[in-house]
Amino acid sequence: MSEKMKMESVDLTSKNIEKIQELFPNCISETVSENGIVKKTVNFELLEQMLSSELCNCEELYEFTWVGKRNAMLEANTPIKKTLRPNINKSVNWDETENLYIEGDNLEVLKLMQESYMNQVKLIFIDPPYNTGSDFLYTDDFHMNQEDYMDEIGMYDEDDNRLFKNTDSNGRFHSDWCSMIYSRLLLARNLLNDEGSIFISIDDNEQASLKAICDEVFGASNFVACIVWEKADSPRMDAKLFSTKHDYILVYAKNINSVCIKQLQTNEIAPHYNKVDEKGRKYYTKPLRAMGKADGRSDRPSLYFPIIAPDGTEVFPIKTDGTDGRWRWGKEKVKQCNDLIEWVDGKNGWVPYYKIYADNLNSVPPESIWYNKDVGSNRTAAEQIKELFESSKVFDTPKPVGLIKRIIEMTTVDDDTVMDFFSGSATTAHATLLANAEDLKKRKFIMVQLDEPCGEESDAYKAGFKNICDIGEERIRRATNKIKQDKGMDIDYGFRVLELADSNMKDVNKILKVLITEKK
Repeated sequence: MSEKMKMESVDLTSKNIEKIQELFPNCISETVSENGIVKKTVNFELLEQMLSSELCNCEELYEFTWVGKRNAMLEANTPIKKTLRPNINKSVNWDETENLYIEGDNLEVLKLMQESYMNQVKLIFIDPPYNTGSDFLYTDDFHMNQEDYMDEIGMYDEDDNRLFKNTDSNGRFHSDWCSMIYSRLLLARNLLNDEGSIFISIDDNEQASLKAICDEVFGASNFVACIVWEKADSPRMDAKLFSTKHDYILVYAKNINSVCIKQLQTNEIAPHYNKVDEKGRKYYTKPLRAMGKADGRSDRPSLYFPIIAPDGTEVFPIKTDGTDGRWRWGKEKVKQCNDLIEWVDGKNGWVPYYKIYADNLNSVPPESIWYNKDVGSNRTAAEQIKELFESSKVFDTPKPVGLIKRIIEMTTVDDDTVMDFFSGSATTAHATLLANAEDLKKRKFIMVQLDEPCGEESDAYKAGFKNICDIGEERIRRATNKIKQDKGMDIDYGFRVLELADSNMKDVNKILKVLITEKK
């Protein structure tokens, strides 16, 4: 009994910090004690702001910060009085479908979903606007005018002396972008379930900033991977220094100890299975004789013995240079797995090979470099849009279906929920439907998209699309027709359209709860 007793009391401080970390991972930092031990500590100023409905009057001292960060945090925590109104006319199979397409500002939509979809989402994929210096579509309340901005960053001192030069690398557009994504990620984290993960597409402009923000919001310990995706098929010959052919996909878990990232079967990366046995199973073969230079008889004497060929002759593992080699298998395994040996009558006599089937292979972790030949490129995505709409210019920056489909397949099972709150042309919905049609799972999607108007001179407008939501909804309809034609599977192809509108907060919770529970 005494051997099992701990001879010290529980460190309640550490336990309490862990509890705070579960709720507010962005409020946990590290510090060094007087004896040099690194330990977790609570940033009480950030915690105070997370628990306050007003802007706290305290200095921003956290390691990664920017102008407007606390305003972004306040904006994420500020309640709104809006609701989601059904649009049955735009919907497909309203009475039966469990898929949602929500029109409206994603910040406000994410706020409305906090109660009804808390811990309900398995996968979030987003492709937010890259920070290229262009104007933002999301004019959140944390944006400041130039005078307020100058005051906050200390551009001038009390005597109106200029303190430092404002450059692009230290300018407003970095702060505005960080605030835009920060407030949304704070809300998005709450929607993920314990096995959930978020995949965020980004380029070089804000990759470092996004990594720091995600480390804070999700916790650095919940970082999963930084995937490098080969987005281009060919180099840009007009590039001045480097021809950039890749983008990044940052991956974070809600809980690194519980996250669902499926292992890949090695048949996905092994040589092609170019043979079929009498049962219709595909396989490939490898020489039973070890092929390495050091694989000699003297290294493993027990692996040098004769194997009986189909004509009754004894075959020894002789190397091509005439020296004694060795087999890959021992005598017992040769006896037990004799049916896996395939003989080839070569120029110099019989040669034994062993068969490798897909179901005999071990699984391996997915790699962090994804090539366009496997998941598609920007050009692939444009061709997919053109195939559906007869014009590749209807939407400028889609992602290839294969890219998001791979993410869905490695992170979701059964009837999991997939969410994209920068839906764009609804590639994520397309990929979800395609994945379901192939493996007959019942995944549900939630798409959120700002109803950004299409310019009157754009190809999209000329094709009859007034805003981006019209494009996304029509893509789902057309993708449905194509999948039905190609796969012929009867799955949930419908979607309910909800529109963000001014109303009482109680209404939205009632609507969303009905949508969640009525199918259970």
